[in-house]
Amino acid sequence: DIVEDGSTFEENALIKARAVAESACEGDIVLADDSGLEIDYLGGEPGVYSARYMADASYSEKNRVLIERLAGAKEEERSARFACAIAAVLPDGRELLTEAYMEGRIAYEPAGSGGFGYDPILYLPEYQKTSAELDIEEKNKISHRGKALELMKEKLKEALGGMEK
Repeated sequence: DIVEDGSTFEENALIKARAVAESACEGDIVLADDSGLEIDYLGGEPGVYSARYMADASYSEKNRVLIERLAGAKEEERSARFACAIAAVLPDGRELLTEAYMEGRIAYEPAGSGGFGYDPILYLPEYQKTSAELDIEEKNKISHRGKALELMKEKLKEALGGMEK
């Protein structure tokens, strides 16, 4: 029932983390995230609302529409990135935020069956394949979520100091 009405990934992650923290047990650390696909040619669209972009359409349909909308885009205009923001609410009320990206460009055709959502259309030039074609270990090393989680682990260590958990 959480209404994600923020205008950035960070705001939506904080909205979710705060809502869950309100009902969490005392002493709990709450983590929440928000993520999506940003496409330069579309002015950042679908941006922060990518999970809700085109509402009830399947990701296959969403991907088809996005590729179609970029039909006239030049190679350099197809730049895109997955973004992931993670928010933490600590028991003392402090809030921590991280954000990370996995950059590439929109492919001309979907490829790969690994991953979900927009993975089959985010082409990663350095790997010469889409993020859906990466094996899980490769993807975890370079993914927006993996990077954001690593950053959050470091922030939590710093914020919690010498605490055990």
